Amino acid sequence: MTPFGARLRELRAERGMTQKQMAEQVGVSAAYLSALEHGHRGVPGWALLQRIIACLNIIWDDADELQRLAMQSAPKVTIDTSGMDPAATELANLLQQAVGNLTRDDLEHLNHRIRVLLNRSGQVPRRK
Repeated sequence: MTPFGARLRELRAERGMTQKQMAEQVGVSAAYLSALEHGHRGVPGWALLQRIIACLNIIWDDADELQRLAMQSAPKVTIDTSGMDPAATELANLLQQAVGNLTRDDLEHLNHRIRVLLNRSGQVPRRK
């Protein structure tokens, strides 16, 4: 599941909507909406994202959060480390091999640590 899919499912459940009801309102199939929630589909397009936001009737901050999560929720990520320091290639390969075995606490710790390092170097990514 992606961060976007998890939040979408939360928002839908908070409103007491089934996948089928929401899918009909935003103009997609229930199967597609399920795949989106489970991270089996990529980032939704801008138009679909706007229909989802309207369907959920969410306020600006929640809409911004949902859009940020969508942009950070590509379920298949490729990292091209050609031309970088060998340590970058090692890190990318280590993550690829082990990320599925890490606990949620481990993942949150690594995310936090990377953000701290990026912040220190002036490369602040948008927060999930």
